[in-house]
Amino acid sequence: MSQYVVEVCGLRKEFDRAVAVDGLSFTVKPGEIIGLLGANGAGKTTTIHMLLGLIVPSAGTIKVFGADLQTHRVDILQRMNFASAYQFLPYNLKVWENLYVFAEIYRVKHARRKIQELLEIFELSHLQKKSTGMLSSGEQTRLNLCKALLNEPQLLLLDEPTASLDPDLADKARKILIALQRETSMTVITTSHNMIDVHELCDRVLFMQKGKVIAEGCPEEILERYGSQSLEEVFITVARTPVREE
Repeated sequence: MSQYVVEVCGLRKEFDRAVAVDGLSFTVKPGEIIGLLGANGAGKTTTIHMLLGLIVPSAGTIKVFGADLQTHRVDILQRMNFASAYQFLPYNLKVWENLYVFAEIYRVKHARRKIQELLEIFELSHLQKKSTGMLSSGEQTRLNLCKALLNEPQLLLLDEPTASLDPDLADKARKILIALQRETSMTVITTSHNMIDVHELCDRVLFMQKGKVIAEGCPEEILERYGSQSLEEVFITVARTPVREE
């Protein structure tokens, strides 16, 4: 049995002649919350998509729960889930219908009760009979978070989870995720440009640039290493640091 929930080794992804992820390696322990940070085009979302099995790596390996992702993808995905501010559920279905479809896919026990619990937590109960296409971007984002938590995942992947939320709702979403993580010990990998998210959520961060990790550590270690007062300052410094060509 592996001591890690996720093991990424030598991961590389090329699109034609462009290299999106270049020799990426990292591990994630059970219950850890890891942040993948970097400017647009750093390779964060591509990495998340490879962890979901949506994109096949050009090279390297991914193990999740000790098993090879490509070989055991279906079994692994039953224990995972994903949310993104840029992911849209079918517009023609009502809010509760979308959640029920995914609850069936994940074989969620007592699905209707679980759906009601999540809608209440994310303050969407009053919208459950509304067409999903009529929701605001912030409501869509919260609905996606409901979907991502339906099966009580052991591994949760988040891509910019609060990007469409106002500061009040983003704060509420962070607190919900922190409380659920403490309650269930789920492992989380998230990307974000919101440094408040990162500082409050993440045990460890990996700063990426041009598909490579160029800085790694807990938020406090990163701040000390760069002599900065905020992760935003570090983000700007890292984003503007040229990557050495090997």
